[in-house]
Amino acid sequence: MIRHDALDRLPVRSAVLALGNALDEHGVAVLCAPPGTGKTTLVPLDLAGLVGGGPARRVVVAEPRRIAARAAARRMAWLLGEQPGHSVGYTVRGERVTGRHARVEVVTTGVLLQRLQRDQELSGVDVVVLDECHERHLDADTVAAFLLDVREALRPELRLVAASATTDAQGWARLLGGAPVVVAEGVSHPVEVVWAPPTRPVRPPHGLRVDPALLTHVASVVRRALAECEGDVLCFLPGVGEIARVAGQLGGLGDVEVLQVHGRAPAAVQDAVLSPGAGRQVVLATAVAESSLTVPGVRVVVDSGLAREPRVDHARGLSALTTVRASQAAGRQRAGRAGREAPGRVYRCWSEAEDGRLPRFPAPEIRLADLTGFALQTACWGDPDASGLALLDPPPGGAMAAARSVLTAVGAVDAAGRATDRGVRMSRLGLHPRLARALLDAAPEVGADRAAEVVALLSEEPPREYGDDLAAAWRAARRGSDAYAARWRDEVRRLRSTADGLPVRADGARHRDAERPTRPTDDQVAGLVAALAYPERLARADGGSCLMVNGTRAEPADGSGLRGAPWLAVAVADRPVGAVHARVGLAAVVDEDVARRAAAALHAEGEEVRWADGDVVARRVERLGAVELTVRPLRDPDPGLVRDALLAGLREEGFGLLRWSPGAQALRQRLAFLRLHLADPWPDVRDDALHARVEEWLEPELSRARRRADLARIDAGQALSRLLPWSTGDAARLDELAPERLTVPSGSAVRVGYGDPERPVLAVKLQEMFGLQESPRIAGVPVLVHLLSPAGRPVAVTADLASFWRDGYRAVRAELRGRYPKHPWPEDPASAEPTRHTNARLRR
Repeated sequence: MIRHDALDRLPVRSAVLALGNALDEHGVAVLCAPPGTGKTTLVPLDLAGLVGGGPARRVVVAEPRRIAARAAARRMAWLLGEQPGHSVGYTVRGERVTGRHARVEVVTTGVLLQRLQRDQELSGVDVVVLDECHERHLDADTVAAFLLDVREALRPELRLVAASATTDAQGWARLLGGAPVVVAEGVSHPVEVVWAPPTRPVRPPHGLRVDPALLTHVASVVRRALAECEGDVLCFLPGVGEIARVAGQLGGLGDVEVLQVHGRAPAAVQDAVLSPGAGRQVVLATAVAESSLTVPGVRVVVDSGLAREPRVDHARGLSALTTVRASQAAGRQRAGRAGREAPGRVYRCWSEAEDGRLPRFPAPEIRLADLTGFALQTACWGDPDASGLALLDPPPGGAMAAARSVLTAVGAVDAAGRATDRGVRMSRLGLHPRLARALLDAAPEVGADRAAEVVALLSEEPPREYGDDLAAAWRAARRGSDAYAARWRDEVRRLRSTADGLPVRADGARHRDAERPTRPTDDQVAGLVAALAYPERLARADGGSCLMVNGTRAEPADGSGLRGAPWLAVAVADRPVGAVHARVGLAAVVDEDVARRAAAALHAEGEEVRWADGDVVARRVERLGAVELTVRPLRDPDPGLVRDALLAGLREEGFGLLRWSPGAQALRQRLAFLRLHLADPWPDVRDDALHARVEEWLEPELSRARRRADLARIDAGQALSRLLPWSTGDAARLDELAPERLTVPSGSAVRVGYGDPERPVLAVKLQEMFGLQESPRIAGVPVLVHLLSPAGRPVAVTADLASFWRDGYRAVRAELRGRYPKHPWPEDPASAEPTRHTNARLRR
């Protein structure tokens, strides 16, 4: 029996007619409705004609999470008075509860993506509802782009609804070609905001690490909320580990039940959270409860202010979730949960001042995540670079290039980026392409069952208590009775059914147990699978740490049984705060033969001539990426490679590697002066310019050199003279335009300094400049005269001698004539006779 009373209370009912009209006219629409209004339940039922009297249609609802898909299907079935699987069913990875005649099917976006790849027309489907599209998950963005392609090219009659829990829907409306936006007002009650920052500073999150002091504070705020308010408490935390830690600190709450809800929670726990409890409850939840689920009975929200987002280091092949500050939009979503059924209160574990500095919206996953799976999906769709897809945000070029590199290495795409037959099969396994490669290539050697077990272990990181040894963690999962082990067994069953018989190796061979003389051990199987999945993370022991093929150094934790292994296949690694090396979280011991096979695409052998440790190093190297397998010295390296290495040394250490006599240094300074003030034809002698013209001035000496010592024998002055403008005849004017010495009034030839190209400097004794009315000029530039005492110490600096004689000399004369009485100090220096001698010498 249909529960009409419950359906009539759903606020979205007021928008159902407008949504139907929009779809009749345009075929697409954006539905904007706050959480809890019924957009996920009433709208699909109405579009399917199960309520409201409309025509019968088949509706597919895509949810971003498995827990939300199951909950939505159960709720819709309850509203119809049925069990899931009749009129309403659901399909998530590893679980399908739906009948042949179901009119509404709720699926995850990942399942819908796989279905589109197998059947681009979505035969038999009339309407697709993309729920929670504001969360900007990568699979949801991809599904939307593919569906728009389908509507444009194959099925213009396919109806598409983008359902969002926020009012920021204009971007989706534009993406859907100017689709109308239908807004359903929610019934919301006022929510009081209480700012509850920690009393003492806490360390900001880093990677997956959250300061335990913050979690202790969150637990105390939950206790405070229970004491100050009525109703159930919903507390938002970033991940499963933080939920478990806070739950452990909430003991002794009497009759209050503490529930933990997240994507990995058992179905029974999820059902308990989504059903009214007999007593008071505290629900500790991840972001899954922001908009995908409605938790009844909640009057209070405690918000830790943290969330998890994907991050990837493409250069090192390390990708993982990381903890970040939740956006303002997420904060509003979370707070709204307290006002669903009555006035409520939200305790925010940060200050009001901090709130204004938070990002407005969460970053789209396509900007942050590893795009290898996305790139394989678009290649299978026929658009390898995703340039023809309607996406709110284009994929970053660097991330796509890194993804294509991985796909090429595992044989999933060809040189043009098109999906191979192998790539198509990999895309249908419902795994990251790395894990799909491991399953396909390991199964012929170790058996499909064992390969599937290890791949299932890698698809969801096992609990820390399982340890960091992959083989030991595998054994723990086999005998385990915890929730992780149960999920692991479900995934193993799914992979066995999906693998579809004996996998084919890349060389076309098929696995046969009878053909293998010995059965590999669990440790060998775990190592092979991990190596095939993450070949660039293979690591060889090197000193006190390991060097990965991707160039990153890593080390197992102190006391780990992995320490001392010559080779490791690293499945999980991160870099702790302040650590020099990455930390191995999960790995298996392998041997060099496995490393060579798994990372064959990264194998290289050849001559390497480079500048290292201050000299030319020439050797023949066999390597896997950054790991050197064998090294032998080269006795007669290619001269061109040697020359390139020497040039690299000159760039790294500078032209000081050449022999610079005082005359050579002076020549470079004189040329820099002329270039600045007279420009062409005088050459630019800055380092970058000299590197650009190395052929013109350092040859043939550079090509004859073989090592650092040979560079030190090259006369830099002689080499620089080749850049002088000989062809125009201007080279002969070098001494005229930038003389090494100037003859001063006393007759002395004094060296000119060109260290500052802006202005030459002449350091000369003051008495030798008597009688000179104006400062000398070089190339039209007044010389900066450093006037020296008889002892050679500076007494004045001037570029205007006439002014100095008139205004500055008198003070200098008064100070120095008593100190140096043997030297002339005339009252009128401008008309006095210049001299380098004392008074006595002058009287002779």
